Amino acid sequence: MTKRTSAKYKIDRRMGENIWGRAKSPVNRREYGPGQHGQRRKNKLSDFGTQLRAKQKLKGYYGDLTEKQFRRIYAEAERVKGDTGENLIGLLERRLDAVVYRAKFVPTIFAARQFVNHGHITVNGQRVNIASYRVKEGDVIAIRDRSRQLAIVLEAVGLAERDVPDYLEVDHNKMTATFVRTPALGDVPYAVVMEPNLVVEYYAKN
Repeated sequence: MTKRTSAKYKIDRRMGENIWGRAKSPVNRREYGPGQHGQRRKNKLSDFGTQLRAKQKLKGYYGDLTEKQFRRIYAEAERVKGDTGENLIGLLERRLDAVVYRAKFVPTIFAARQFVNHGHITVNGQRVNIASYRVKEGDVIAIRDRSRQLAIVLEAVGLAERDVPDYLEVDHNKMTATFVRTPALGDVPYAVVMEPNLVVEYYAKN
């Protein structure tokens, strides 16, 4: 098992939820946390614990972002007019690695980050290798010609466990995705319930 795969499954087990809806998640077999005391960790969470868990789950979902990265995105969501929780989701979904994952170009968010970093993606015809690059409405994201027959791409396109959301227009024949609009929380096809309002509460107190 690769380090990346191990980290992905550890997040699932730590949260006690199959947060990406993956068929191979260990949570499908056992619903307790990692480690020798995992089975005893079912105590009722405090308000702080519930808020922290919501933050860790959202942060983990987008490839286990560092606290510094996530806090920076949150600070921007707070500055923008409107609901901070909704703004946060919109900013996270505009990350290039998130768009590559949503478009089903690769099977996991972790693979999406690596795929972008390795230079397989273009935005409006220009190669972009920064996973945190923020796409805009109307941007066309594409897999470079030489990368379209990679096994990881062919595997992802055939995955039945998730669908492409309607804020992307995806052509898997041409391997292109147009970012149509910034989604609201209700538009995002999370496999589990995400609670950005609790993330807002967490940062308001910490």
